[in-house]
Amino acid sequence: MHDLAVLELFHDVAGSVPAYRRFLSDHGIDPETVRDPAAIPLMTKPGYLERYPLADRCRNGRLDAAATVALSSGSSGTPTVWPRGARDEEPVMARFAQVFGAGLHAGSRRTLAVVCFALGNWVGGMYTTAACRRLADDGWPVTVATPGNNVDEIVRVVEELGSLYDQTVLLGYPPFIKNVIDAGRAWGVDWPAYRLKLVLAGEVFSEQWRDLMGERAGIDDSVSGVVSLYGTADAGVLGNETPLSVRIRRFLDSRPDVASPLFGDSRLPTLVQYDPSARRFESGPDRTLTFSADGTVPLVRYHIADEGGVLPHGDLIDLCRTHGFDPGDGPDLPFVYVFGRSMFTVSFFGANVYPENVTAGLERPPVSDWATGRFVLSTAEDADRDRVLSVVVELAPGEKPSAHRERLAGEAIRAELLRLNSEFAHYVPADRRTPRIELRPAGDPEFFPAGVKHRYTRGHRESR
Repeated sequence: MHDLAVLELFHDVAGSVPAYRRFLSDHGIDPETVRDPAAIPLMTKPGYLERYPLADRCRNGRLDAAATVALSSGSSGTPTVWPRGARDEEPVMARFAQVFGAGLHAGSRRTLAVVCFALGNWVGGMYTTAACRRLADDGWPVTVATPGNNVDEIVRVVEELGSLYDQTVLLGYPPFIKNVIDAGRAWGVDWPAYRLKLVLAGEVFSEQWRDLMGERAGIDDSVSGVVSLYGTADAGVLGNETPLSVRIRRFLDSRPDVASPLFGDSRLPTLVQYDPSARRFESGPDRTLTFSADGTVPLVRYHIADEGGVLPHGDLIDLCRTHGFDPGDGPDLPFVYVFGRSMFTVSFFGANVYPENVTAGLERPPVSDWATGRFVLSTAEDADRDRVLSVVVELAPGEKPSAHRERLAGEAIRAELLRLNSEFAHYVPADRRTPRIELRPAGDPEFFPAGVKHRYTRGHRESR
């Protein structure tokens, strides 16, 4: 979606969406005078979605024109309702077709697609199910099963049906899919026999995590067999990993001297490709993302507040080659990188501590053998009111807590924080760098409740 297309969308929405007309009026803007996309005010959740009635945000004020509705996760506040229709599904379908086609070869392989997202009004499960069903309706040899986020049901479906297909694809959030793989291994499931592939969304994971899942699931090629989607409740799937983007990300993971200047950060973000004819990304305020997309609720320069940026295809390929790496062939599409929501950090001695830093620690052996990878990061005060970094870690099913395991987890997280986070290494006193670890059982209702999207950070809490 180039500048002209954004302007066309802007004028169309100004003429057909009641809330947007009022939004422009409230900003003192006459749409007839706008000739440059930069003059279009940014949409935000509080400034637009929470300010105008739901029906008025739909074209012609017609909420009943939507075929279905979905809810946002509510991870940053009150859930938002998103009406959906056929117009919304087309660009999403293109992304699923690219993932299932280029990486998984599902056009020629009988594929069992097992939806492991929570089912219901939340966007992940039902939207993913609809997209996979559309592939099947379009003639792909894909069969969809919907056990949702029930580990027992997922394993039962795979064991009963997986051997009848050429491959089985699990679709879900990364930490939950890890739980499924680990639980199955503990129960004696022969994952390699089902020629497993993973399609993931919602969270950043490391290349070490990708390899770990490839190893545990028996995936021969984790570059093409473990794929991430950049999806949001706001507009469905915005982009997706391709074998090209994964090869580049793995190169950048091995070359922090190249990655850090490129991303302006020591962290490694998710790197996906997107179709600019359907979505127009812009780098918004404070290294966050803005995009424009048509739909039942059109979004024009919508500030999604995901931390990241845009990279032209040719520029990123040239950068790789300049540093001695040829990433090979792939889609001629631009890249967008995403760290996640910028609000999901904890400040400790003036250093921003990111969930990705802690994740890297929990992925190190032997911690990865008995921890699920889920955690809650916060700051706390000890008995003397000194600040401590607190990490509540979820144990794998059947595993027991111990002081020895707490020490191992704390040391692993500290090592990754010092390796990956220069602020942490420079700002935090040496005697405060090891986080205080609390081990909780799998599915602990206070920190790891079932059936809801997990939150990796919390505000300040009292130390135990």
